Amino acid sequence: MDRIQNYIGGALVAPVGGAYLDNYEPATGHVYSHTPASDARDVDAAVAEAREAFPGWAATPAGERARLLLRLADLIEANLEALAEAESTDNGKPVWLARQVDIPRAASNFRFFAHAVTQFASEAHAMGETALNYTLRQPHGVAGCISPWNLPLYLFTWKIAPALAAGNTVVGKPSEVTPLTAYRLSQLCLEAGFPPGMLNVIHGTGPEAGAALVAHRDVPVLSFTGGTKTGAALARTAAPLFKKLSLELGGKNPTIIFADCAYEAMLETTLRSSFANQGEICLCGSRIFVERPIYDRFRDDFVARVEALRVGDPRCDDSRLGAIVSRPHLDKILSYINLAQEEGGTILTGGARVHVEGRCRDGWFVAPTVIEGLAPDCRTNQEEIFGPVVTLMPFDEEEEALAWANGTPYGLAAVLWTENLTRAHRLAARLQAGIVWINCWMLRDLRTPFGGTKQSGVGREGGVEALRFFTEPKNVCIKLS
Repeated sequence: MDRIQNYIGGALVAPVGGAYLDNYEPATGHVYSHTPASDARDVDAAVAEAREAFPGWAATPAGERARLLLRLADLIEANLEALAEAESTDNGKPVWLARQVDIPRAASNFRFFAHAVTQFASEAHAMGETALNYTLRQPHGVAGCISPWNLPLYLFTWKIAPALAAGNTVVGKPSEVTPLTAYRLSQLCLEAGFPPGMLNVIHGTGPEAGAALVAHRDVPVLSFTGGTKTGAALARTAAPLFKKLSLELGGKNPTIIFADCAYEAMLETTLRSSFANQGEICLCGSRIFVERPIYDRFRDDFVARVEALRVGDPRCDDSRLGAIVSRPHLDKILSYINLAQEEGGTILTGGARVHVEGRCRDGWFVAPTVIEGLAPDCRTNQEEIFGPVVTLMPFDEEEEALAWANGTPYGLAAVLWTENLTRAHRLAARLQAGIVWINCWMLRDLRTPFGGTKQSGVGREGGVEALRFFTEPKNVCIKLS
């Protein structure tokens, strides 16, 4: 049984306290490995190593930093299959999905920011013949990067790649629920020849390892992706310490479908945007608003396609949905399905746990679920479920759909389906979301800003926004006469 280790100062080490957590395979419900139950002592050691490595790494030319990140990207691609299998085992997602999306994107994150940092420029402002101002953008020091369990390697690298590229050293904490690919990444860092202390990975729970990292006075910048409640608690700790924060939090994303949409493309994409990764993506569209003239047709066609989705062993290529990441999360999803019925909703399909035969007989699976008949302000339509559950509602007027779309505490993403160009631009400007997809979903350009409004987060990741976040601007003014 695999025993995962922390990565501190360029070495794989056991936790100081010697304690480990059980790590479950969602598809089987059984323990398959153990992960360190790290505490403040492990975080202190990692931060100390990162602080010691910082001056040398910050002074390393951008091209050399890029060369090391590109080497790691190459190693991720060379180990694609092993990493995809590890991600599936740890998270429950189908292997084919990890192979096509998660692991290639992890490599792309390093490759993108390796190139981006060599093009990263700052501003100059001339005051006539009086003075010249220019801006230096300098790394902060030790960056704390805390990532979630739903896209484990994908989102872990999305944080550490720009932090390292900008010249910071990093202490990263992946989710204790899905630690395996972060551990495999640590092993690849050794193979890539990363300088000791440049990247450190601490495994453990949020209340222990995570809290110690957030509160550490030698970690001036923190990037966190996770739940809104956890983000609020993190901010309460970090704000009095004047840490720079990036918070990518929850979502309750609307999909708005007008009658003039490209119907078949919409139907296929909406199926994916509803249930990809078992609905465990912060960008999934969990509230679907359909213009009334096509509502009945859409509902019937959508339900038929959902019922054809196979829930099964993540190792099987024909499994469209794999397992839910943990037993507590399975119970949460099922509780929301029960709540929806209490609130007057009608389950059109799904709504129950799925029992898979063979090696997965004890696994945590839920049928993709479609519900109609709920009010837009009910709890099911207001709270993040983060699972394979969507609600359908017909609308009559554009303003009605817009009000419903904006009528939650969240504002991460929205999807709009229409062939009316004027309407598309008009609604995109008025939707309260950090990302608006028109006639598509999850079409991502890494140069664009990523993040949400309201309770979906603070700050932006991606492209130049990430490099700006992980650097401190300094104005230098030179008097010329």
